[in-house]
Amino acid sequence: MGYDVKLENFEGPLDLLLHLIKKNEMDIYDIQIAEVTGQYLSILDTMQNLNLDIAGEFLLMAATLLHIKSRLLLPPSVAEEAEEEELDPRAELVRRLLEYQKYKNAGDNLNQLPQVNRDIFIRSFPAPDRGEPDDAELVAVGLFELVEAFQRLLKETSDPYIHEVQVERLSVSERIADILDLLAGRREIAFTELFPTVPELPVVVVTFLALLELVRLRMVRLMQNSRCGGIWLYPAVDDATPSPSMNEENLGYL
Repeated sequence: MGYDVKLENFEGPLDLLLHLIKKNEMDIYDIQIAEVTGQYLSILDTMQNLNLDIAGEFLLMAATLLHIKSRLLLPPSVAEEAEEEELDPRAELVRRLLEYQKYKNAGDNLNQLPQVNRDIFIRSFPAPDRGEPDDAELVAVGLFELVEAFQRLLKETSDPYIHEVQVERLSVSERIADILDLLAGRREIAFTELFPTVPELPVVVVTFLALLELVRLRMVRLMQNSRCGGIWLYPAVDDATPSPSMNEENLGYL
């Protein structure tokens, strides 16, 4: 079962690269290709484990990173040593990243301007008072931050069984209902509260799909106080707002 991601903050491979560069506090002009490539491939593996269909552009970028990494590992040829100005294999990638970042920042600035009839049901979200600094500003959680949170969770799941007995399938609609029940009457819940015990892999995958659906339906907002900080879930609609149908056939992963 695949899941085509169609979130507003989901851009593509360049967005993922910028995320990794900022996360590792790298200079965009001096990218540590070996480290970024390993983390990039690891995230792609996690996305596949979470039943996300990897677009071809992500695989193309992975091949590009591996090609650049191999060129950096090889000793320069005689022809390259003879050149007065040796071309950095990363130069074209850096140029694309800078151009993408320029337009992304411009789009973010435009998005901050007031828009009529936008977010009319969105509540204000003060900083949570449980384990988070009161004066920290909440920022929206992107898809890649969410994938990394589940990536850490997958490392803690139990080993797969040698002999597995298939029990009743946990549906995404049921998991959505569980999450909404946890949020009922509360201002926020921590991401870790979704898993009171060490979960099995099917529970992790279904929970990931349920969160994507809730974000897509604008019923939940995912926020954090700092980059790589703890993730918090907030109800994104008023209690009086009717919830959309949670029938399995109405969900976006089918």
